[in-house]
Amino acid sequence: RLRKARLRVEKAIKEKKIFTVHGPYPVIRRLLRARGWVERRLPLNGKQLKQQPAEQNKQQPDKGASGGGDEQGEAVLNPPGGTQPSLGTAEPLQQPRGTAHDRETEGEREDEDEKEDKEQCSEDSEDIHDLMSFLVQDQVPNFLWTIRLSSVDRELLRRIEVVNRYPRLAALCTKVGARGPRGGDTGGVQKEMTSFFKQEGLCQSLQNLSWFEQVDFNTFFPRCYRLGFRDEKEAFIDDFCLTAARSLLKLALQKVGDRPVGTEQPSKPDEVPGDHESHPMLSSAGPRSPLYPQLLEEALEVCEQHLGVLGHQDIDRSTPSPCRTCIDWERFLPEYYRVAHEGARLELGREQRERCQELLQRLEEKLPQLGIEGSLNVWIVKPSAKSRGRGIVCATRLDEVLELAQSCVGTPAGVCEWVVQKYVERPLTIFNTKFDIRQWFVVTDWKPLTVWFYRDCYLRFCSRPFSLCHLEPARHLCNVSIQKRYKTWQPDPRVPPDKIWSNKQFQAHLAWLGRANAWQRVTVPGMKAAILNALRCARDQVGSRKGSFELFGADFLIGEDLQPWLLEINSCPTMSPSAAVTRQLCANVQRDTLRLVLDRRDNPACSIGAFELLYREAAVSSCLTVGLRLMVTGSSLMKP
Repeated sequence: RLRKARLRVEKAIKEKKIFTVHGPYPVIRRLLRARGWVERRLPLNGKQLKQQPAEQNKQQPDKGASGGGDEQGEAVLNPPGGTQPSLGTAEPLQQPRGTAHDRETEGEREDEDEKEDKEQCSEDSEDIHDLMSFLVQDQVPNFLWTIRLSSVDRELLRRIEVVNRYPRLAALCTKVGARGPRGGDTGGVQKEMTSFFKQEGLCQSLQNLSWFEQVDFNTFFPRCYRLGFRDEKEAFIDDFCLTAARSLLKLALQKVGDRPVGTEQPSKPDEVPGDHESHPMLSSAGPRSPLYPQLLEEALEVCEQHLGVLGHQDIDRSTPSPCRTCIDWERFLPEYYRVAHEGARLELGREQRERCQELLQRLEEKLPQLGIEGSLNVWIVKPSAKSRGRGIVCATRLDEVLELAQSCVGTPAGVCEWVVQKYVERPLTIFNTKFDIRQWFVVTDWKPLTVWFYRDCYLRFCSRPFSLCHLEPARHLCNVSIQKRYKTWQPDPRVPPDKIWSNKQFQAHLAWLGRANAWQRVTVPGMKAAILNALRCARDQVGSRKGSFELFGADFLIGEDLQPWLLEINSCPTMSPSAAVTRQLCANVQRDTLRLVLDRRDNPACSIGAFELLYREAAVSSCLTVGLRLMVTGSSLMKP
């Protein structure tokens, strides 16, 4: 056995096939061993890192701020027409499957992959791998797959040829979203491996999108503010008030009898430990007491003034925005809350109805998010450096959000603890249940930017029916780590018990709804465009490293029109399966990633599975970096 181990080690050293895996990645380890690679286990915290057989089934450990975010985000609302039809049967609807051609193609690919694995995999025991690992302790790994770069010695890291992580990803993966409509401090501390992921960096970097594409990021990324920065906090307050005014016009047009649509009194939901629920706060005046007569007129005046601002009619003003000064917001907001959340009566004349319709039509031309923002002014408040849905709260009142913002006071410069983002109140729902989409992609180079899109993805469902009257996590946060607390809850018998669908099941569902082409024509192109736009904005702030790559997981919410809305981008997305669908898909994406970054180097014509090239930038000798001081210096010429 020792001789066999030495022969295999000598061959691996000669072919540069020494690898190291940090973390519970049994699929990566198995596939590399099947290719003839030998593992070198590196010390971690002064101890020898050893993957025991019992660890193969453990879940991926919690990743803090330095590890990017995973299992975070929002999800998606009701399809047009209300509830799902019964299809004339009392039996639960079976989970939709792909077309016969899709199933045949998928089956052929799976058979081919299984055959490949069987041909490659050996029956070696763990003992011989321990022995080979001991024999290569003095070798520098040629390939590293790790959860976080900080777990590897820096000197050794520089010598490793291929690494699955990029440094300094804060512009792409940090949670504080894009800046609001007003200018202000764009400073921020770059945190290793978080530039692109947590929303703080993503929102800030998206402000540079106009330098690369003539695209408004408000068309694919819900507006977001960093509450730790004074100018952005003020911009959020303005946005909240203006959204309340627009929402009042919508509620006025939705009025049926004495009650606006969507303001029914909520019944008390089932309580579950750990829920963060926002209940309507009843006014002392009561829902039946009359509102002050000028309420709707003030909302109309504010929207008129806002249209002027959007048309740059206030460009020469030195005084505060008229949207701030034309009405008393301290009086307006409590009255709006009564209408939106307590069912207060709202009188509407014919002339006012026509003005509301006309103003909303004009605002829709200027505000790309008017259709998704709804009429209840719900905002989602997120900690900027946490993952997997922890600490996320939905709020409908300005004072609730500002109380959380007080925790930012006294934090170090450039660090923000809370981010507030406009909640998508009108998402697409499946069986009246909210869901989001986890979409993978790989970056194999930043300069020139090279991006690969994975054709397969999966949906994550909530555990309770969607409702804006109940804001508990079971209805609004699709993270697996959140929803696993509600395993015994089932929103609809047609939703799978594990609350996971594949994209093929979703496509079959769309076909059943009569929207079969929407996935390929609307949703997929929208996700590709959003990913590429985010990457272009962040690439100059990311630590590029030749020979490295990274697998990312983007979370998308789908609107009623099937347009995707980017919520966040996660570095090091979880590969721990939570259902039969993810067990297969996570194994597939890991296998195809190794094909892309290893096999393709030796054989450019080899199969790369479900990956497709999304974008490859033309190589240039130099690139203008966003943030450089564009200053020209020189000296005078001497006369001859």
